[in-house]
Amino acid sequence: MKKIGFIGLGVMGRSMAQNLRNAGYPLFVYNRTKEKAEPLLKAGAEWCSTPAETAAKSDIVITMVGYPHDVEEVYFGENGLLGAAKEGTILIDMTTSTPTLAKKIDEAAKAKQVKALDAPVSGGDIGAQKGNLTIMVGGDESVFEEVKPVFSVLGENIVLQGGPGSGQHTKMCNQIAIASNMIGVTESVVYAKKAGLDPEKVLKSISAGAAGSWSMSNLVPRMLAGDYSPGFFIKHFIKDMKIALDEAEKMGLNLPGLALSKKLYEELAAKGEENSGTQALIKYWSK
Repeated sequence: MKKIGFIGLGVMGRSMAQNLRNAGYPLFVYNRTKEKAEPLLKAGAEWCSTPAETAAKSDIVITMVGYPHDVEEVYFGENGLLGAAKEGTILIDMTTSTPTLAKKIDEAAKAKQVKALDAPVSGGDIGAQKGNLTIMVGGDESVFEEVKPVFSVLGENIVLQGGPGSGQHTKMCNQIAIASNMIGVTESVVYAKKAGLDPEKVLKSISAGAAGSWSMSNLVPRMLAGDYSPGFFIKHFIKDMKIALDEAEKMGLNLPGLALSKKLYEELAAKGEENSGTQALIKYWSK
């Protein structure tokens, strides 16, 4: 089996890496804080001290880090992936990052006879745990076909969207749709409470109809239970919305729904909610 390196063991990454290890892949891991890797090391993964060491030992390296500047550092920095990857190595960035950076990585990889894909995901912590993430892929079709068996361990809805950067553009479409939907979902809950209804009964009725969505079915129960733990951090959602707005501006698009959602989440982050899950938007109405 292909030897897989995995960099970034946060809320999403640690479950994704665990699924690969459970599937029998030899696994080499790196994370800025080694403590997060301990469960994987106990399961047989091997620790690497740098991204470069991870690349040197792996046939495929998957990155799942926080921000575009983290991606830049992991790939291009001192002891980065591109300086150590062997010819033919496949580098897959599954971070939600910028289409521009995805293209930059692809160009640099090809110059070194290395292959690259951008493959951001959707499905949150639950999807990562269950291995049923949606994976949006940009890059060469031949490389995509080569790593399909690996993707199939991590997700179920796996689509090649086009050339380099296409996966990241598709993830922006995903985040744009979620951004406005989260406003509607939370306003619906607030309205139900104000009207004296039982929100759980309301959810049972409306989630099965035209108003249904992943956010309504998966995040409203967390809101009602007062569970604001992050399946997806508010700070990362703000980052994604900023990327989408920047890309929209380049294309001459005005996206008022996205801009409003970003504004509401930024207000929450300023009040200390940046490390809460996106369902904490409900707190905006309890201020």
